[in-house]
Amino acid sequence: MGKDEHKRNKGRNHLAQTPKNQISDGRDIEFSEELADAEDREAQARSRAADQRAKNK
Repeated sequence: MGKDEHKRNKGRNHLAQTPKNQISDGRDIEFSEELADAEDREAQARSRAADQRAKNK
């Protein structure tokens, strides 16, 4: 037994994972299609194209 082993917290997970129900896919869900202008639609199309390219790699 080493010098520092007795101070270790037993039973606690210090490297806990994020629960699956709290993981975000990184998309902004507050965007309103009704308020989108042409630039917003173009940005969305570019984003979808970039996502598709990333998935294909």
